Amino acid sequence: MNKVPLTVRGAELLKDELQNLKSVERPSVIAAIAEARSHGDLSENAEYDAAKERQAFVEGRIAELEAKLSNAQIIDPTTLDAEGRVVFGATVELMDLESEEEVVYQIVGDDEADIKVGKVSVNSPIARALIGKEAGDVAEVMAPGGIREYEILDVKYI
Repeated sequence: MNKVPLTVRGAELLKDELQNLKSVERPSVIAAIAEARSHGDLSENAEYDAAKERQAFVEGRIAELEAKLSNAQIIDPTTLDAEGRVVFGATVELMDLESEEEVVYQIVGDDEADIKVGKVSVNSPIARALIGKEAGDVAEVMAPGGIREYEILDVKYI
């Protein structure tokens, strides 16, 4: 399996979710199954079916998180020396050349991406257009509404 790039913060969030699933959700589901079993006939027991479905989801998510963490390549942006180039983990200040709006994005792994807080996936069109460029460069991004141009104002490793 390929390495999954994660920032240090992203890895911590996945570990926290895994810990919660194992120590809180799993025992809760087991208790719900036991409770539903005590109600008798399992063939017509909606509570039992719901609890088993929840158990399958929890166990699947645990397996998924364990696989991602075992294949993780954890990158600490503060230790990067990319000589001002945009790389995974970098925080990039951009100006949309059409609207002159300034935005700041951090390039992160797929599991960490959340555009609302300025985190874009390394596999997104904007991140792919930015990788390798440096302050002063213009990146052309193929967006659903056509090509958008962004000038890179600053690149930070924070």
